[in-house]
Amino acid sequence: METKYIFVTGGVVSSLGKGIISASLACLLKSRGYRVTIQKFDPYINIDPGTLNPYEHGECYVTVDGHEADLDLGHYERFTNVPTTRANNITTGRIYQSVIDKERRGDYLGKTVQIIPHITDEIKRNVKLLGNTGDFDFIITEIGGTVGDIESLPFLESVRQLRWELGMDSLCIHLTYVPYLKAAKELKTKPTQHSVKQLQQLGIQPDVLVLRTECDIPVAMRRKIAQFCNVAPDAVVQSIDLPSIYEVPVMMHAQHLDETVLRKMGVAPHGEPHMEPWMNFLDKMKRAEKVVTIGLVGKYVELQDAYKSINESLFQAATYNDRKLQLKYIHSEKLTDQNVDEMLKDMDGVIIAPGFGQRGIEGKFIALKWCREHDIPTFGICLGMQCMVIEFARNVLGYADANSTEMNPTTPHNVIDLMEEQKSISNMGGTMRLGAYDCRLAEDSTAAKAYGTTEVKERHRHRFEFNNDYRAEFERAGMRCVGENPATHLVEVVEIPGMRWWVGTQYHPEYTGTVLAPNPLFVSFVKAAIDYGRKREMNQL
Repeated sequence: METKYIFVTGGVVSSLGKGIISASLACLLKSRGYRVTIQKFDPYINIDPGTLNPYEHGECYVTVDGHEADLDLGHYERFTNVPTTRANNITTGRIYQSVIDKERRGDYLGKTVQIIPHITDEIKRNVKLLGNTGDFDFIITEIGGTVGDIESLPFLESVRQLRWELGMDSLCIHLTYVPYLKAAKELKTKPTQHSVKQLQQLGIQPDVLVLRTECDIPVAMRRKIAQFCNVAPDAVVQSIDLPSIYEVPVMMHAQHLDETVLRKMGVAPHGEPHMEPWMNFLDKMKRAEKVVTIGLVGKYVELQDAYKSINESLFQAATYNDRKLQLKYIHSEKLTDQNVDEMLKDMDGVIIAPGFGQRGIEGKFIALKWCREHDIPTFGICLGMQCMVIEFARNVLGYADANSTEMNPTTPHNVIDLMEEQKSISNMGGTMRLGAYDCRLAEDSTAAKAYGTTEVKERHRHRFEFNNDYRAEFERAGMRCVGENPATHLVEVVEIPGMRWWVGTQYHPEYTGTVLAPNPLFVSFVKAAIDYGRKREMNQL
């Protein structure tokens, strides 16, 4: 069949969950046997979120081909098991950069370059890029921001044009908010009416409304919204707060969202989606009673979305280990030699988070020394792995001034350093190792046992590397380099074999964990944490 395009817009306020609704619909369509992918259009002028502070947009997600992307792409992959690429996340900055490059080359033959048609044509070209491959039946395009934002206008104008060009092969879902006023004890539909009116003023009539709400919206009120917004009553569904985002696809299917979308696009829905594996995950999640407590040590712990993929990978791993996850955030800037015992003594396992820069780094060293000396299951990711190496060099090898040249360019013991070929590059991002790289693991390593293979491919996002000049010295002292890139021999995984579970990865395994295929390293780490917690309990009895 012809590729069909679904556009998801948002109104009233931001952070309503357009990404979760998009991912949930994709999950349902994929469960019906269709080939589906999702793309996100972000209206900010940055080329990508790679240089954005996590305080701005949460974590920076990395696609398999090395593109730094919005965190919603993580949700897309977790819900669909379909890898994303550079084509799945477009920003205003990339659109304008492409148009300006074409203008400089003379592609527009001396014409005046304008928002319409040049910018909108470039947006439309990117919308249809994935569809033109012939690999997908449905392309779901999420438009970032909120209707009414000046930044989103070119994207919405492009959607308006595509709706006319594609006809029944396109559809618009508008996610909006229905607030509950406690003082009046009433749900209010007026914000939704105004939001749809704004969309209509831009020439877009939504086909489906998804109403975000904390309270159940009565059927009569949904009919009223349908009437005022020119939407069929069966195309108005509610998205009420749920204990877990992974329950949203089930709630959407219960309201026939997938069937409504298919019918409106001229496709007859047959049977039910194949959701058994998903339902099994939810069943394990709901049946879990015992708790596993994991401490996450980082400098952005006050931000809900800064470590989103790690949080979700831990949750998935805990669920598959029949446990509820209790995640304790520990601010690395507030960790000291005096309080580390109090902060970490109740943890079943500890994760040392990734990041960049000096801030909070000493707290990570303190946490690692305590965890190593107390033999707590410990998992270091990216900078966390580098901190493992530095802490070991300082406190085991005896190099008190060991460091990364990221933190101290003149350190005499640069156990973490830039590769020689990177040192002459000054462009931000030019020195980054990004995307999926091969890793070969030692057969007897904890990592190889977790994966069930010695050949893996994981995604990277970092500049600095383990300095191989020190490799033999580390190995003699008990820290093994058990994973390396077969082409460059760069160290990817370190372990201390004599400990319960002590693994550091230069790559980010959290980027590949999904609901139906949790990352094996996280599953192994959480299992080790459960075993340790069980032994602690027995010793306390």
